[in-house]
Amino acid sequence: MLDIKMIRENLEEVIARLNTRQKDYSYLRDVIKMDDERREIITKVELLKKERNEKSKLIGELKRNKQDATEVLNSVANIGNDIQELDKRVVELDEKIKDALLRTPNLLHKSVPIGKDEHDNVEIRKFMEPTKFDYTPKAHYEIGEALDILDFDRAAKITGSRFVVYKGLGARLERSLIAFMMDLHSNKHGYTEIIPPYIVNRESMTATGQLPKFEEDAFKLTCNDGNWFLNPTAEVPTINMYRNEVVDYDKLPIKHCSYTMAFRSEAGSAGRDTRGLIRTHQFNKVELIKISNAKDSYDELEKMLLDSEDVLKELKLPYHVVSLSSGDMGFGMAKTYDIEVWIPSQNCYREIGSISNAEDYQARRGNIRTRNKEGKMEYVHTLNGSGLAVGRTLVAILENYQQPDGTVKVPDVLVPYMGCEYIK
Repeated sequence: MLDIKMIRENLEEVIARLNTRQKDYSYLRDVIKMDDERREIITKVELLKKERNEKSKLIGELKRNKQDATEVLNSVANIGNDIQELDKRVVELDEKIKDALLRTPNLLHKSVPIGKDEHDNVEIRKFMEPTKFDYTPKAHYEIGEALDILDFDRAAKITGSRFVVYKGLGARLERSLIAFMMDLHSNKHGYTEIIPPYIVNRESMTATGQLPKFEEDAFKLTCNDGNWFLNPTAEVPTINMYRNEVVDYDKLPIKHCSYTMAFRSEAGSAGRDTRGLIRTHQFNKVELIKISNAKDSYDELEKMLLDSEDVLKELKLPYHVVSLSSGDMGFGMAKTYDIEVWIPSQNCYREIGSISNAEDYQARRGNIRTRNKEGKMEYVHTLNGSGLAVGRTLVAILENYQQPDGTVKVPDVLVPYMGCEYIK
């Protein structure tokens, strides 16, 4: 979350920069007023405690000298109650301030393009030209059902809509992509492999910014008093490996490639991408995570972006990179690049990965610190990036590598994993 000291010292600038997210954050003025009251009360409590201590000493002296202490006793009688009431008010203010800050998004980096929504995102670069066909390309779900490698009807019978059963070479392709991505990032890019728990607790969800604001969008488990959630992205369990820790400065950046099954309610996507694999409740994902020092984090962001792009370059899939505008930015991120892959059936690019720097926003929430070269404690910066979303990568392969006879050519780099050159 944001540092309240920084907000206090730069209140109007902070509000103005947050407002570029296309919402109103003027309530932060009230937060500072509450913090002013809290600070005043704390000062008053300290003075009352000092007064009580001084009068307690005076009472002791009067009694030792066999003098009347009634007047002093009467003057100190209600101090304890006054302190108790003031302490209650401090707790109340602390909770209100903390809740407001937990629901306040990250401050955007000054390089983020200002805009209303995704239409104001700025293209950075492009790889390959969009795939051309001399026939009307089929959608991935049509290809998958015709080849009997994707079964949406049986998944709906098992669970409901927005689930899928991978079958035969479809299951092998999904599994091959996971192995390929993990091998690429660990062997070529130097990330340490992680397979974390798929269930995360409330503290973990809060530290990375999913709670409290987005609790209704999460899959909450009824056991453990409702404090367990299904993992929405590998960012959550992997960053929380370091919650409440002081990490070794000399070991930064820490680099992990983390494989998880991810679960999302997609509550805000009613009517969008209702068919196929673009927007499902359960999907596989390989995520890149970095824990960096503050001064190097934006260099690390650019490196992470290239690492994510490398997946699509190896697969020879057309894509472009965009810098998200202020109105399209995620809640906890200071700067985000999206990688969008070409989807022939939709004749457009669709997001396949987001690569972001949260700066110290998550580290403050999760209390992840390091001791710098000068011996001073500071919060680390956390970065995360898709490496990639496996289901959407499978979509891109089926659509871009489809053949006129209904088969799908396997990308050369995946042939050793698949054991075949065509899906048919």
